[in-house]
Amino acid sequence: MEKNFPLVNGTTFCTFYSYSRKSYVKTIEFYNKFLKLKISSDSIYYCTLSNPDVTLKVILEENGQKQQQIDKQIEKLESNVSGQDWRTMVARSLVFSTDDIHENEKALVSLKAKYRHYPTELVPLIIYTIDPLGNLVAVTSTKNSVSAIRILPPDSIHIVKQAKITSINNLSSRMITSDTYPSLPKYVFNHKKSIAVMTSGGDAPGMNANVRSIVRSAIFKHCRAFVIMEGFAGLVKGGPDYIKEFFWEDVRGWLAEGGTNIGTARCKEFQERAGRLLGALHLIEFGIDALIVCGGDGSLTGADIFRSEWPSLVQELYQNEKITKAQLDKYQYLNVCGTVGSIDNDMSSTDATIGAYSSLDRICTAVDYVEATALSHSRAFVIEVMGRNCGWLALLAGICTTADYIFIPENPEPHKEWKDKMCDIIKKHRSKGKRTTIIIVAEGAIDTELNSIKASEIHRALCDKLDLDTRITTLGHLQRGGKAVAYDRILATLQGVEAVNAVLESTPDTPSPLIAISENKIIRRSLVDSVVLTKSVAEAIKNKDFKKAMSLRDCEFIEHFNNFMAINRADHHEPRLPPSKRLKIAIVNIGAPAGGMNAAVFSMATFCMSQGHKPYGIYNGFTGLARHESVRALKWLDILGWESRGGSEMGTNRATPIDADIGMVAYYFQKYSFDGLILIGGFEAFTSLHQLERARDSYPAFRIPMVLVPATLSNNVPGTEYSLGADTSLNSLVQYCDVIKQSASSTRDRVFVVDVQGGNSGYLATSAALSTGAQASYVPEEGMSLAQISSDINTLKQSFQKAQGTSRSGKLILKTTNASEALNAKKLADILTVEAEGKFDAKSALPGHVQQGGNSSPIDRTRATRLAIKATVFIENNQQKIKSGRDSNEEFELDNEDYMETACVLGIMGSQVVFTPIHQAFEYETEVERRMPKRIHWSEIRAIADHLVGRKRVDDL
Repeated sequence: MEKNFPLVNGTTFCTFYSYSRKSYVKTIEFYNKFLKLKISSDSIYYCTLSNPDVTLKVILEENGQKQQQIDKQIEKLESNVSGQDWRTMVARSLVFSTDDIHENEKALVSLKAKYRHYPTELVPLIIYTIDPLGNLVAVTSTKNSVSAIRILPPDSIHIVKQAKITSINNLSSRMITSDTYPSLPKYVFNHKKSIAVMTSGGDAPGMNANVRSIVRSAIFKHCRAFVIMEGFAGLVKGGPDYIKEFFWEDVRGWLAEGGTNIGTARCKEFQERAGRLLGALHLIEFGIDALIVCGGDGSLTGADIFRSEWPSLVQELYQNEKITKAQLDKYQYLNVCGTVGSIDNDMSSTDATIGAYSSLDRICTAVDYVEATALSHSRAFVIEVMGRNCGWLALLAGICTTADYIFIPENPEPHKEWKDKMCDIIKKHRSKGKRTTIIIVAEGAIDTELNSIKASEIHRALCDKLDLDTRITTLGHLQRGGKAVAYDRILATLQGVEAVNAVLESTPDTPSPLIAISENKIIRRSLVDSVVLTKSVAEAIKNKDFKKAMSLRDCEFIEHFNNFMAINRADHHEPRLPPSKRLKIAIVNIGAPAGGMNAAVFSMATFCMSQGHKPYGIYNGFTGLARHESVRALKWLDILGWESRGGSEMGTNRATPIDADIGMVAYYFQKYSFDGLILIGGFEAFTSLHQLERARDSYPAFRIPMVLVPATLSNNVPGTEYSLGADTSLNSLVQYCDVIKQSASSTRDRVFVVDVQGGNSGYLATSAALSTGAQASYVPEEGMSLAQISSDINTLKQSFQKAQGTSRSGKLILKTTNASEALNAKKLADILTVEAEGKFDAKSALPGHVQQGGNSSPIDRTRATRLAIKATVFIENNQQKIKSGRDSNEEFELDNEDYMETACVLGIMGSQVVFTPIHQAFEYETEVERRMPKRIHWSEIRAIADHLVGRKRVDDL
């Protein structure tokens, strides 16, 4: 079995440029073997290699002249016969920490690479070698790696981020409650720093959550918190109307508010040095020495320029007698950090920007509405969405709504052929019986000659060529409005906490950081490098280098694009695979219904059709199979519209194969000759996969690749940190909580105790508490101690006494149903009312099955598509691994390592999508009786949720 931990860690993300096909291939092989990095995505022009902590991207840009320079560099180093230390001959080196330095040395021997030891060959602390691109790369057995890399590296290597990766799980360790911390922090005189936050550029849902998090985190860390009104314009104008100190209560209720309460504005003055000089003066006047900017690439570029010019600006202010010598000495440096607020999701090196998924949610809701009227009249609708240089919104909306065609700037349409190409696809869809046509076009859509493609042109083509009744819907600024969805609230909050940590830890030599997210991890990137990469996409499009534009987008963007193209061709084109490789693949839903189940079934089925496989649905779970032989071939027309629907169209129940009759299940598997099985569901599906895998020795029909796509609002499946349905459920719960919190605030002195589903998992309650600003949450993992309840009551008393009936004084308490057997939500509310001594009263609220949600959220739809397609590819790739066990008449080796790796849980762990063998997950990572994983990946964010509302934890005191 492979190790469960990465062999190397250190520098988080590097992009290498190779200038010949030969060196490109050699580089991939080198890092695959030397650092034991797996190839996570691959194409003709780029390749990504990674483990959970390190990601390297190799991009091919053939250039003979630059390749000659690299060859000379390699020759110079390798021909060094004098024994001169390689480190003295290069400007930089890239160093990683390793778990086993001797494993890396063996890899170098197998690669026949030249390398050197330090200090001795017998006991090396570090090993240096030269990669095929001429870079000096090393591994060290010491605890921390140190990469000696310039901020502006040459063309051969582009470092996106230098700082060490920071996980969500590490954030709470920086926010430990001390005995000096009251429930509502007091003003202190010995401040560490004065931190200012501004929002700039276009507004985005979630910006208020980000400001709230920064203000309260700064106060918690004994810093003064300031806000700058109206973005850079307010910084240039200065004065108490534009630069204000904020306190704890000033940001109460901001989580649930859209837009940005501190304003944003364009500022031409700040683009000139004179404007930045005024900005520096105003920051010094207020004693501010750190600035956090939430905005897009333009705003963050301005912030980094401001930081780089800061020493000269301060010197000029002193020479002009605008500041004193004491101020000159005190404000020598300005720490700057960026959080990205943009609905376009156009910032490189982060998976998501604050506001992007809220905007996508608006688009999907609008298209779902439009689809209803389109179906009624058999109409075509052209939907224009935002996205000047980035087609992320249009692409993901296309997946979420199963659009017939999309137009995005990164993949422009053929100049003279796009109308015929579009109409051909729509004609095929209509000929199969589809009554609706949805076209989604980004506002920046172009053809290959850089001519804009307008919604009006598409409308005209559909009318003239296909005679379709067509309408145009331009969503406009509707996409920016409204409250942030739960994901954006959590993202903005966690990034705000980490932004404060970043400016407190920064030194004058630290490059300005950008707070980003990779899959499920909050990380730091280099702000300037991220901006450069972002702008290079627009430059590549301008230069008609569309392959480069696509390659510069993150791997997930490219994966989403390929997924859309695959499911879009479905049943209407010649299958990609030859008949000999076509399979029969079954899919089944197990457990409670969850958002994304239908999207996963639709995506699996349509991807199978495009590949040439035959998809089967097992209706009503294993019970339906054993009792009624409920197997149906999935047809394209029958499953249209499933992508957006909540629940489970195929039906689901909690019966496992043993419950239903595993012998009959095996009989029908054999009857239909299934070549693979995809299970979608929660802990019951997890148990079912384990039962099927363990039954392989008795039933040859189960000797096929099988994979579980976790789907449960409880998010309690071992082997993953994310389950389909959790986001849909969380959005529904957050909307419910927003409504009753508004009621509580209107009544003034009221607390609502909300009963939250989740079984033995407190994930939903914890995430909802972080998203709504709930005063407390009780979860099964911690239980409900009388000491903690007493402490929470005292905190509530203090809070209501301080509020004295002002607005927004209502409070929420969330309780997972299983957090206590003795106290349900109503009993807890009664206790709170009695103990409140008249300072407040409490009511219980039971959202019940509302928490399962309605239509699936965009996150669940897109992740369902992504995971379902990965699951299908897993079945394709693992046929040969278990074929011998399936065809052989000899005794089946149940614990054969290769066989066990053909039955896996597909999940997201940290910054990686991983396949974990079910035997390993069930035996070593699961508390079976509690139906829970042993490692609770979300537990650490509870501390952040508590600290940001001023809750004292009795175990911290």
